[in-house]
Amino acid sequence: MPAPEGLAAELSGIVREAQAENRLPSVSAAAVREGEIVWSEAVGLANVEGGEQATPDHQYRIASITKTVTAVGIMRLRDEGRLSLDDRLDQHLDGAEHGLTIRGLLSHLSGLQREVPGNVWETLEMPTREELLPRLAEAEKPLAHGAYWHYSNLAYSLLGEVVARVSGESAEKYLAEHVLAPVGMTRTTWMAGEPAAAGYLVHPYTDVPRLQPVIEGRAVALAAELWSTAEDLCRWAAFIADPDPAVLSRETVEEMSAFQSMVDLTKWRLGYGLGFALYRSGDDLFVGHDGAHAGYLGHVSAFPPKRTGAAVLTNDGAGVTISALGIELSRAVADAYRPVKAEWRPGEAPPPELEGVLGQWFSEGHPMVFSYRGGNLESVFPGARLDLGRSVYE
Repeated sequence: MPAPEGLAAELSGIVREAQAENRLPSVSAAAVREGEIVWSEAVGLANVEGGEQATPDHQYRIASITKTVTAVGIMRLRDEGRLSLDDRLDQHLDGAEHGLTIRGLLSHLSGLQREVPGNVWETLEMPTREELLPRLAEAEKPLAHGAYWHYSNLAYSLLGEVVARVSGESAEKYLAEHVLAPVGMTRTTWMAGEPAAAGYLVHPYTDVPRLQPVIEGRAVALAAELWSTAEDLCRWAAFIADPDPAVLSRETVEEMSAFQSMVDLTKWRLGYGLGFALYRSGDDLFVGHDGAHAGYLGHVSAFPPKRTGAAVLTNDGAGVTISALGIELSRAVADAYRPVKAEWRPGEAPPPELEGVLGQWFSEGHPMVFSYRGGNLESVFPGARLDLGRSVYE
């Protein structure tokens, strides 16, 4: 079902205002609810030189949003018992040093430097996979493992190598077959496919867009190489909000969405889970990621309580704060719908050993309520000064 008329007009207004005020060559955006694309729109030029109008089917480089796909691949291998999050990196990659763990790499708590070794952003030449591990000895570790959040493309380049070594095939092939295809992301590819938007950097003091080079990712591909459309990214948001167990269980995606590290230590607005960025908006938490590359910016986020999400892509590498624009869209979609509630059905009677246990008890003067729901003994603190959540007993 398409988005309500008021919501569609609001989303269109946000996109068109952002494109005009930030002088972006083009913007493509989409929204999703319960797995269905409810709105999409593109405005501006996908190719300035050819005067080509952007459409929702145009691909853009999604850059670091690729990291979320790589992270899902790692978690899938974990769930299959082929690795552990607390494995040292050198258990899977011979010669890897620095005392790194899979968990630390996923959550940007490894302490590793941001980029792969070498002057890659001066030469615009990334190392090959054969060069990556030998160069790792040159990498600096400015922070102790687990001390603070420190973003690292190098960390995800190494995780891509772990996917390849553990799966026994190229990481791109493994993720395409076991993650992207089951989610239905048919327009998400490792190389640009037509139609694709050209990347630009608009001059700050003129209205002249400068065409940017397409940089081959090579060893950094698993951190920043994918191309996609806004609608395809909304399918990814739908997966985050309501996981397909053929790819990952709900419990594992919730684990990935749980807090691991804080980015802004004073404001508590942006954190990181196991591969997912966590955006706090008011009292709500949106789950997704940003992407930035030469000529491109992107954002995708989901709001799992309502199974909603949004994605936005632009072919300008620096023209707008993409997370703010993306969350504005995602917030508008979430606000337009009520939470999705599962239909209640009668359950089984509690076992005899729980007789006399269910109901209200008190601990240190606070009420604690025990219930039997869905075959589990549960407890909550309804009057706690903090939301302590629900405990489930086995």
